[in-house]
Amino acid sequence: MERLRGGCSLVSGAEIVSLGCRLNIAESERIRAMLSRESDLVVVNSCAVTSEAVRQTRQAIRRMRRARPDARLLVTGCAADIEREQLAAMPEVDGLIANEAKLDPRAWNVPVEAPPLPPQHTRAFIAVQNGCDHACTFCVIPQGRGKSRSLSIDEVLHEVERHLGMGAPEVILTGVDVTSWGHDLPQVLPLGRLVSRILSTFPELKRLRMSSLDGVEIDGELFELFAHEPRMMPHLHLSLQHGHDLILKRMKRRHLRADALDLVARLKRLRPDIAIGADLIAGFPTESEEHHRANLAIIREVGIVHGHIFPYSPRPGTPAARMPQIDKATIKRRATELRRAVADVRAEWLETQIGRDLSVLAEPDGTGYAENFARVTVPQDTPAGAIVTVSPTRIQEGLLK
Repeated sequence: MERLRGGCSLVSGAEIVSLGCRLNIAESERIRAMLSRESDLVVVNSCAVTSEAVRQTRQAIRRMRRARPDARLLVTGCAADIEREQLAAMPEVDGLIANEAKLDPRAWNVPVEAPPLPPQHTRAFIAVQNGCDHACTFCVIPQGRGKSRSLSIDEVLHEVERHLGMGAPEVILTGVDVTSWGHDLPQVLPLGRLVSRILSTFPELKRLRMSSLDGVEIDGELFELFAHEPRMMPHLHLSLQHGHDLILKRMKRRHLRADALDLVARLKRLRPDIAIGADLIAGFPTESEEHHRANLAIIREVGIVHGHIFPYSPRPGTPAARMPQIDKATIKRRATELRRAVADVRAEWLETQIGRDLSVLAEPDGTGYAENFARVTVPQDTPAGAIVTVSPTRIQEGLLK
């Protein structure tokens, strides 16, 4: 899953701190609506994907307790299940809500779900799937999210309609393992079918973006939409994890290096402007320098311009935690080298955006996202949520200006 920085939402009701992935952001919006009548409550929607994520969760708890010493502070999210005893022992925490119960009003002692509030993001995050049936050897998330569960097409369409009714110009479909959507429904359906239904049902939807995908499970219908549908954003974020086949096998991933290269090559032939993102892990147990060089090389071979680099950290109860470990200094060095490689490829890509007319969705901070997910400054006084055409003239600190 693609990871995002934490953020707070406070318009009315409880204050929600959302850490980790886009799925957490989508869930935090629903929690915020449920708790809109609670005036003295802080909720930390936590992440546990790495030990660093757990550290940030604990840090957020302490920060919010200092900021709101008299408020009731509750913790939910993956860390509330996976690190339950440790978080419950923190003096700042008043209680924990099980991750699987956090969207149930009864878990918060709320009689009925409140009417939806205006979203806190210009882009609408819709969780179409939750949980995971796979068993990647490094991953602790199934312990916090459970088995894969899909929303029905009708449920997803209802959510899209609700967000469009509140003025969302872009919808992002998210989940723990989004490409497994539909596998558990009475009639097994591919993810591409859901995306097609959304686009055909809502011609007024301007932009549809996908969250992190398992490339080997992209079905033919979804591939064709990425390749040819203008409202499907030209931005594919792959749950790649590594660039060497042996490490991928030890991770128990379902793809090989060649699968990723082939997928991206086929897409770029049909849609040359598509931008590629990917998750990569540095220092997985048993990773040699040869394996690391393959990890570095795939960044340029695939053309990864939106890279999320994770230094490996052993997670409780996972098979990888029992494998021969790499020392922390080596992991840190390899992560730095991976980030530098992504930065080099990204810098070259950003140069190709100079002088182009980019369609940019404005954010509240004076920047916005182009269709290919490049971050661009927008003209002063551009309202958040507006889509404007910007022709960048230079790059400054990684931003197109």
